[in-house]
Amino acid sequence: MMEAGPGHVLRSWANSVPNNGIIRYLDFFNLDRLAVVSPAALAEVLVHKCYDFEKPPQLRKGISRILGMGLFLSEGDVHKKQRKFLMPAFAYRHVKNMYPMFWDKSTELVAAITASNPRNLDRDTCMSIEVNEWASRATLDIIGQGGFGQSFNAIQDPDNPLSRTYRGIFQPGRAGQMLGVLGFLLPQWLVRRLPFLRNDKMKRSSDFLRSFCRSTIESKRRKPHTETESELDILTVAMHSGAFSDEDLIDQMMTFLAAASALTWAVYVLAKHPQMQKRLREEIRSILPHPIEDLGPVVTSETIEKMPYLYNICREVLRLFPPVAVTIRVAVKDTTICGQFIPQNTTIMIPPWAVNGNPELWGSDAAEFNPERWQRTTINPSAADSKSTNYQFLTFLHGPRSCIGQSFAMGELQCLLAAWVGAFETELQDPDFVPVVKGGITAKPKDGLHVRVKPVAAV
Repeated sequence: MMEAGPGHVLRSWANSVPNNGIIRYLDFFNLDRLAVVSPAALAEVLVHKCYDFEKPPQLRKGISRILGMGLFLSEGDVHKKQRKFLMPAFAYRHVKNMYPMFWDKSTELVAAITASNPRNLDRDTCMSIEVNEWASRATLDIIGQGGFGQSFNAIQDPDNPLSRTYRGIFQPGRAGQMLGVLGFLLPQWLVRRLPFLRNDKMKRSSDFLRSFCRSTIESKRRKPHTETESELDILTVAMHSGAFSDEDLIDQMMTFLAAASALTWAVYVLAKHPQMQKRLREEIRSILPHPIEDLGPVVTSETIEKMPYLYNICREVLRLFPPVAVTIRVAVKDTTICGQFIPQNTTIMIPPWAVNGNPELWGSDAAEFNPERWQRTTINPSAADSKSTNYQFLTFLHGPRSCIGQSFAMGELQCLLAAWVGAFETELQDPDFVPVVKGGITAKPKDGLHVRVKPVAAV
């Protein structure tokens, strides 16, 4: 499981091991784990009995070293309060006003990739790049503008202190993963004192980012409130609510910084499926200006919504490659799941990678990348050989602990992918490349994604 990743292993087990919705297995030191994989079991854990299950204390203490106790880690009444006052900032009516910014950052990304070629990339020249590095830089800049109301300049300058610190803390290496495992086995006070360079780096990086967040809050307080509702970033909305102390606001800002984009996986699947890539480019070119050569009119949410194939591809990417492969809960009291007794302190694994790839829920082609499934289930649900349920698409979870930023994430991905496909033809550097999923806060290819891109001309 360490080598292949828990999401991949649980997907394999859910599809091959007979089960009634719960799979029991033994983890390190023969510790019991229960993976819930059926809609009925997921409904109980995520919705009907959601407050019987919380994130494990070891996990919360470990990740809180980086994120603080923001929305991602808070529980109970604290979580309810935080979610209530942050919801307006993530409502679609507010997020849709960010689409022009999403598009501006997306065009900045593809322009920067083109400009990074020392040979002045021409129409017949392929350029080799690593996608995840560029995707992370774009995501950081989008979070900066949409979450904080300022540019982090990561696309143009990946070595500025903020960008460098962000990469160091949110892209852990082997030592970071080892400390994560030890955090489940040893007290956190002991893990923090182990003589690992990673421990010192995490402390310095976290202090730097929290200091940056603190200065951003102070700067916003000194400025007059001149923004209209449509121009407000997420931090400003949270500040205006009056529900958060400065330390609470810093925790929320650190949580925003941990957000991930699925652009890397989207580029991967389109490089594997050139005909889909070509069809998507045709749709994009019929609606959008060339992302580098033609400024064109402002791109809005209404513009993006005119491209159903783009929507279908993005949804299918998020289904097959959810950024969070597995999330963990622990029973805080004796309870049941689908009539099965669950003792207090039992660890529960919720695996979006397994559920999103389950043939019983998605049909016989569940493991295949098939954007058409979204079109046919929208028009005619009976046309798909899948069982429609609210719990078959688990990328953003469900219930009171569902991802509050799903509209933001979807809009960001659609704009980034539209700009990428509109600007480049992409193929894998190694046609036989099979990604190994790297663990961490989010799932990504272990050794990055190396592709060749060739610019495409404006029509």
